[in-house]
Amino acid sequence: MKPKTANLKPALEPDPAMRAAIDRSTRHPVMFFFTSASAWLGGSLVLGLIAMVKLRVPGFVGECSWLDYGRLQPAHLDTLVYGWAAQMAFGALIWLLARLSWRECRHAGTILTAGHLWNFGVLFGLIGVLSGYSTGVSWMEFPAFVWPALLLAYVAIAVWALVQMRLRPKGEPFIGYWYALAAVLWFPWLFGSAYLFVFVFGGHPLVTPLVDGWYKSGLIFLFFIPVAAGVAMYLVAKVGGRPLASRSLALLGFWGLAFIAPWAGAQRLVGAPVPYFLPWLGAAAVILVAIPLLAVSGNVLSTLKGRGELISRSPTLRFVVAGMIGMLVLAAANITVFVPGFTLPLSQFSISGYAYEVFALYGVFGMTMFGAVYYIVPRLVRCEWPSGAMIRTHFWFSVYGALSIALFGILGGLFQGVAQEDWKAPWAAAVISLQNNAAGIAFGWALLIVANAFFFLQLLAMWLRFGARAPTPTLLERNQM
Repeated sequence: MKPKTANLKPALEPDPAMRAAIDRSTRHPVMFFFTSASAWLGGSLVLGLIAMVKLRVPGFVGECSWLDYGRLQPAHLDTLVYGWAAQMAFGALIWLLARLSWRECRHAGTILTAGHLWNFGVLFGLIGVLSGYSTGVSWMEFPAFVWPALLLAYVAIAVWALVQMRLRPKGEPFIGYWYALAAVLWFPWLFGSAYLFVFVFGGHPLVTPLVDGWYKSGLIFLFFIPVAAGVAMYLVAKVGGRPLASRSLALLGFWGLAFIAPWAGAQRLVGAPVPYFLPWLGAAAVILVAIPLLAVSGNVLSTLKGRGELISRSPTLRFVVAGMIGMLVLAAANITVFVPGFTLPLSQFSISGYAYEVFALYGVFGMTMFGAVYYIVPRLVRCEWPSGAMIRTHFWFSVYGALSIALFGILGGLFQGVAQEDWKAPWAAAVISLQNNAAGIAFGWALLIVANAFFFLQLLAMWLRFGARAPTPTLLERNQM
């Protein structure tokens, strides 16, 4: 019996003219989100670099209260999550859902309005944090009045996605469609629940860190990772020209995230006066999440087995493969960093947690999204990327930057935790370890600043159509790469 592949490869799409019309209908909202995200990424990288330098040299720009570490660090993380990552996800989702529904986007103006509202919300939130009006809740530091505006903006996008879903042709959809649609539905549940329990309902003070830990894990594993998985599956099937390697692995990844990931997050409260089983339950969940991560990344990489030449020629596949390898690294980090009674006490109060979150956002989600941008944008503006050399620079500086953050952050943070646990050694030893790790992370941020400067310049060039015109843009020529 032949294996079922109906939902392992994107179905036969409409003729090229209709496909081009679908891409053209999404051009303005998708390019708006990609460009806005890239601009916010630049700002976040600069804030992150300054924050790490201040950990190494506390007196650096110390005369400006807006640049205190306590304001810079949350501003850096919030702009990374909501200014860059969220908007990259929105742009990719809009294009992917339009493609898989076989219908043009007929409400681009509504989406653009929502996009402007989202950006204004992030801007006012950033000003609030740098002005000293942070809420003090990690990844939710924006002043409370900002969150309803962000939720309203997202609702407009989600409603469009649901309407687009209703328009898709009958039949079993491509498996990546379910990852994308699930991410669309999970985000407002996470976002709205966290806002209500932190800013509206109140209650016991321990509720806030518990909800915050659940919210951060949920955003990573129930929004950013599913978006990356759905996009990666679609792109490897399209560019690689073959169906996904395994339907079972695709389903295991989807249902594993759906049933395991919602229980993660409480591991951050080990030792806190909360019910004893909650941190252990959270630790078990975050370790078990490695299973769907391995299933997704293994499935995508297996699909490209034996296609090394195509990967070397395609900037899309190169970034997607890097993102999937990053997912393998993230799965290994889940298994090793969050073991209760062993490594979890070392990472709980060290810089490991911060580096883990950043690597999940940039090293996994971000690399996959860059691959999507290199595939999507030429189809929107109908021209090729101007410079293969700049794409290579973007790729390698991104890889080395992400690895530097993982090495000095996740692993270096564990050594920092060992120094903190050694009650016989002076506390200065742990402080020195933190400063050394911060210097390494700052080096990683500097590499990423260089990488994304080239990316942003290329994206602006595409807006201006400086690339070679092509009726059907696909891959850059070998001599350009």
